[in-house]
Amino acid sequence: MDKHKYYVSVHGRSVLPDKTLAAYEWEIYATPAQAEEMLLLMGLVQEKEEEAFPGYVFPWPDTPEQVVNVYYEDALNDVYQKIYELGSEDTREQMKGSGINAFLGL
Repeated sequence: MDKHKYYVSVHGRSVLPDKTLAAYEWEIYATPAQAEEMLLLMGLVQEKEEEAFPGYVFPWPDTPEQVVNVYYEDALNDVYQKIYELGSEDTREQMKGSGINAFLGL
């Protein structure tokens, strides 16, 4: 399948074919199936964020913050790894410059 350019916003949780539709952070080249996979990964981030929310509102004294965050961070790391994998040259350079790729072990 042919790959198309998509504009990704992790904060806005969007993967759009037109950069004028919303603000974006990253450009990727992906098949429609890969773009859909990216949306699913971002949905998982949302889900893990919501699951962790009670731990922030009603923290247990014996539960370290890292334990509360681990599933959310894992889901977010998966998103950034996929962005790096599908990213344009500019996207990869921006990720390298910001240190995201080193954080992910790429």
